[in-house]
Amino acid sequence: MRQSPAYKKMLKNKKIIVGVSGSIAAYKTPLLVSLLVSEGAEVKTVMTENARFFAGETTFKTLTKNPVYSSLFAPDADSDPGHIALSVWCDLFLIAPATADVISKVAAGICDDLLSTLALSVKNDKTIIVPAMNSAMWAKPVIKRNVEILKKDGYLFAGPVKGRLACGEDGEGRMPEPADILKEVRNYFG
Repeated sequence: MRQSPAYKKMLKNKKIIVGVSGSIAAYKTPLLVSLLVSEGAEVKTVMTENARFFAGETTFKTLTKNPVYSSLFAPDADSDPGHIALSVWCDLFLIAPATADVISKVAAGICDDLLSTLALSVKNDKTIIVPAMNSAMWAKPVIKRNVEILKKDGYLFAGPVKGRLACGEDGEGRMPEPADILKEVRNYFG
């Protein structure tokens, strides 16, 4: 994919936090992070405990040249609450993939890990949620209600899309490809 020089400058010095939750779609997130970094963005990664089953912390550290954040109570944290410092730092919080669990927690105001706490401390219009889940989960009325609540509150969404899911079925619930998410990020800043 050839990119014009204008795109290369669009994300220069933008501070983006990528939140990774526990979905098989997390295998795509390192490529997304790599694309963001290649366009000049400074990226920090926040992972849920379950995300570690699908994507490696070392990969994100290597790609971003930043530590990976996963705990509200990191033993080496300074006196600033981590979620507040990160929320002030970022220009955009991109949750990719966002599981049904994460979407529901944020809609209900539940803050029981760093990612969900950060989603509630970053301004709503600075957050893009990229859903990824099985189509049966995506179709549930409770998920549809939670997405509508979040949209009404000003959260932004990218996806999901129709396609082959991890279970082998075709349906809506697939996380968009990293290049398509990158376009959404460009549009956000453009």
